[in-house]
Amino acid sequence: MIASLLEQHFGFTQLRPGQQAVMEQILAGRSAAAIFPTGSGKSLCYQLPALALPHLTLVISPLIALMQDQLAFLQRKGIAAATLDSSLTPEQSRDVMRQIEAGELKILMISVERLKNERFRRFIAGVPLSLMVVDEAHCISEWGHNFRPDYLKLPEHRRALNIPQVLLLTATATRAVMQDMQRKFDIDDQGLVLTGFYRPNLDLNVVPIEPNLRDRWLAQEIGRAPGAPTIVYVTLQHTAEACAANLARAGFRARAYHAGLDADLRREIQHSFMTGQLDCIVATIAFGMGIDKADIRRVIHYDLPKSIENYSQEIGRAGRDGQLSHCTVLANRAQLPVLENFVYGDTPDRAAIRQLLAQLPPAGESWEFVLLRLSNETNIRQLPLKTLLVYLELAGVLSPAYSYFADYRFKFIADKAAILARFGEGRRHFLEALFTSAPQARSWCTMDFEALWQGYQGERSRAVAALDYLQQQGLIELESKQMTEVYQVQNAPSSLDLLADELHALFEQKEQSELARLQGLLAFFTSPTCLSHSLAHHFADEQAPALCGHCSVCRGQVAELPVHLAPQLPNDAGIRAWCDPLASLLPLPTPRVLARFLCGISTPLTTRLKAGKLAGFGRLSEVPFAQVMALVTQAYGVQDSK
Repeated sequence: MIASLLEQHFGFTQLRPGQQAVMEQILAGRSAAAIFPTGSGKSLCYQLPALALPHLTLVISPLIALMQDQLAFLQRKGIAAATLDSSLTPEQSRDVMRQIEAGELKILMISVERLKNERFRRFIAGVPLSLMVVDEAHCISEWGHNFRPDYLKLPEHRRALNIPQVLLLTATATRAVMQDMQRKFDIDDQGLVLTGFYRPNLDLNVVPIEPNLRDRWLAQEIGRAPGAPTIVYVTLQHTAEACAANLARAGFRARAYHAGLDADLRREIQHSFMTGQLDCIVATIAFGMGIDKADIRRVIHYDLPKSIENYSQEIGRAGRDGQLSHCTVLANRAQLPVLENFVYGDTPDRAAIRQLLAQLPPAGESWEFVLLRLSNETNIRQLPLKTLLVYLELAGVLSPAYSYFADYRFKFIADKAAILARFGEGRRHFLEALFTSAPQARSWCTMDFEALWQGYQGERSRAVAALDYLQQQGLIELESKQMTEVYQVQNAPSSLDLLADELHALFEQKEQSELARLQGLLAFFTSPTCLSHSLAHHFADEQAPALCGHCSVCRGQVAELPVHLAPQLPNDAGIRAWCDPLASLLPLPTPRVLARFLCGISTPLTTRLKAGKLAGFGRLSEVPFAQVMALVTQAYGVQDSK
């Protein structure tokens, strides 16, 4: 069956290593995890079985761009697939949902956030599903890089939607991450398929270089083969802009790509690179996931990557055609504080955790909040706030109940009287009450669920279902916003202070783990061991040769990174001159808050206070955070309460 589907639908006559084993697991009715390096054909592992499975395959994917690339491939092959994402118009979304209900689709791709949408969950719960596919599945593990708390809920969603099988896909799973994935999705060892990470066509090179010499090196390197498709990775958006501008001035066809650009412009730049109109993309990590360009000849890390896992993923975009490709890291220690600051910015203060715990209602009651509002109130960034909520779940304090959109609004596409005339008496009366409870301003009607209940005893769930139905029929255009999370308080903590200490300790452990990951990255780049062998070993592949012969270490060029000379540090008066304007705006200006400010680390509070416009913001971004903390503590003569 596999061979016939492969040739009939995809035009291939043979599979890559590992693909057959994964497909056989899925077609035998078992769950599986495919741990393949970037560019090794993970997507085909679900695309082909989906054609043979009786019902819909639901694919959870981390990026809209990734979904759209895979969708374009499937549509070129004539395979019935679609996405539901924010780029679709209401009419397009309705058409996709109609196709799903009619059983016309084999594959539906969504983001993990889509599963928080009560309207979507209600809809998909009524659709038979054969398989859940989790792309970038390492995001489910706290032990992996790019941990995403929403991924932790996927096992629960699988059970709620009664999906019999799961396929996990990732290119960057260490042994600990693999075991975590297996445990959370009940995948046995037979279902874990791991292929070799060694890529004989990738030439790995570490170039120790002072930061101010990188632009000259980069221009010379690209000048050696100006037309060779190249990705240059940087850490910050403004670095991408400056670097791309330098290359463009030197006559190279280069553009910057980062999350700060308009989505249409990003698509245009990506298309130009894919079609050869651009030779070089200077990008943050926003670029690359799912990019299927086979002839990328160079991947250059202008800045240090964020981890060994990120490095592996990013160089994996080179040389997918099997031809020689060069992967170079321009390495120095000066970049380390910037990467460390990302880590420090995600560790919430102990006082902020205590403030959040104080908001919990008594055991047995529900707790409702809007994430953005709670983030601003507690001064905890949204990602660590989600992680904190997961920790409270694991501690048995909370359990997630459901999410809903607080605000619904709609406008009529068909005439209101004509809509009412389509229904029998009972439903017509309910819709009349619903419309009466949705006052109209110009063209949009805003739903007032409280008025519907008080005036007509109309239930919210019935109203949302009715609005969904009217939209699917093309009678109204429906919008929903203000996602509200609802949790049930299971056990009230006996001591808020003790629990705050325990939770803060977990974040500090995570912080130390991330900092150790960065030190591991430096150790990897400066190791006397073959780079290809070390990289494969990191991902549990013991089959790579001890000496590859095509890395800088094998060429006898073990990297010794230049010593980082920190900028001259201000005295106590200088620190206070930078910090006092912010300190005067804060109820509790702790050393940690002020150190984040000097290191250029934004928090919800400093963003609200527009601290980024103050003269001191980011002035010590190249100085290690612990050193800045010590300077602030000395200048103000106080200790940090964390």
